Amino acid sequence: MHVPFWGWAAVLAVIVVMLAIDLLAHRRAHVIAVREAAAWSAVWVATGVAFGALVWWRYGAELGQQYFAGYLIEKSLAVDNVFVWAIVFTYFAVPREYQHRVLFLGVLGALVLRGGFIAAGSVLIATFSWVLYLFAAFLVYTGVRMVRHRDEHVDPTSSRALRLFRRWVPMTDAYHGQRLVVRKGGIVLATPLLAVLVLVEVTDVVFAVDSIPAIFAVTDEAFLVFTANAFAILGLRAMYFLLADLMHRFVYLKLGLALVLVWVGIKMLLKVDVLYVPTTVSLAVITTILTVSVVASLRATRGQGRRALAPVTEPPFRTATEAELAALEPLWRRRRGPSDDRPGAQEGAEPDPVSRPIG
Repeated sequence: MHVPFWGWAAVLAVIVVMLAIDLLAHRRAHVIAVREAAAWSAVWVATGVAFGALVWWRYGAELGQQYFAGYLIEKSLAVDNVFVWAIVFTYFAVPREYQHRVLFLGVLGALVLRGGFIAAGSVLIATFSWVLYLFAAFLVYTGVRMVRHRDEHVDPTSSRALRLFRRWVPMTDAYHGQRLVVRKGGIVLATPLLAVLVLVEVTDVVFAVDSIPAIFAVTDEAFLVFTANAFAILGLRAMYFLLADLMHRFVYLKLGLALVLVWVGIKMLLKVDVLYVPTTVSLAVITTILTVSVVASLRATRGQGRRALAPVTEPPFRTATEAELAALEPLWRRRRGPSDDRPGAQEGAEPDPVSRPIG
């Protein structure tokens, strides 16, 4: 598959334009309603499917099917990521109107990080063909482990990355709107929103460790691996607001995702030396597993409506008061002393206390 430079540039331009449109549409903090989330989800899915149709038309059915197999794997694994975000946002009591900003920046970082992972994976596979055995074994192991631990949920308080962040980065103990950093008392402090963003990025890296090898099992074309990842990730924000309150209904989804990982791992093992499984067969198997798991989940939980996760009794962070927001100093100007004309300086506003690590 030969993709000229302008082809890569065009895809990147489309991604940048779509991100810009999304950012402009959500430039003001507000709670994303289900109807708005559904509309945006339809837009992102239509974009991903349209690109797949273009690949199918331009490069043929085989590569088109490889793209759709990769897109389906990434999209389905992303649902599990969405449920982890719901747990994180609930535990840290992130106001719903600020969640889109965190997810937008998180997805932007995920695109960059996954691009690096894909480039590294392509080089490894081209240089050391035996690395496919490692990828395949890892996928089978991950799938089996997911089956055994399918009823367990992530515990935000056990995140080592979060503990390190809170140990080394001075923080306030309150959300200050959508700000990631603020200046108080002449000191630049991170807000809890930045800590949550770091945790979101870390969780995506963990999921990428599973999803990147999985997509290499259905295609070794770097262009298809990247675009399937990109178009699947771009719709994650809308998917979160659409599905976060329905996670209790997808009771068999994790089992389905585990079976998909085991299947693509076995397919990769066979591909190396034994047997090439046609992409059509692989796509049919993946689609069947996911469809059965979703339909079975919805049938088992029919009659249940949307239900948000129960908030924690004592959330680790609070929301800043109007007085605290008014006392903020300009971020890029240092404190000039008693004559400083900062808002709130004459009232002797005190900086927020720096938060202590959880636990």
